[in-house]
Amino acid sequence: MEDVTIYITDRDGVKHKVEAPTDMAMNLMEVVRSYELAPEGTIGVCGGMAMCASCQCYVENNVELNPMEDDEDAMLAEAFNVKENSRLSCQIPITESLQNLEITLAPEY
Repeated sequence: MEDVTIYITDRDGVKHKVEAPTDMAMNLMEVVRSYELAPEGTIGVCGGMAMCASCQCYVENNVELNPMEDDEDAMLAEAFNVKENSRLSCQIPITESLQNLEITLAPEY
């Protein structure tokens, strides 16, 4: 499989169906940026280093994700609008297991 379908609800509540390549070593934040689903400069401010939480999202369905690492857990402990289903999209690599993943972008502030 080369692409997976992901459903992303932007900060305005609009749901987008996107195709994400599994063969380009991308992460979920990069997919959001490539489809311009958040205003430039409002997502992935730290460049995907798990240091700012600007790419926080809420995982809305039961899809197998990679385990959360310590850096991501620590950043979410300091972030705003954190929920039990929060993840940093920069820490979620695009893999075949993300087929039909549904996420909602967390509020900017």
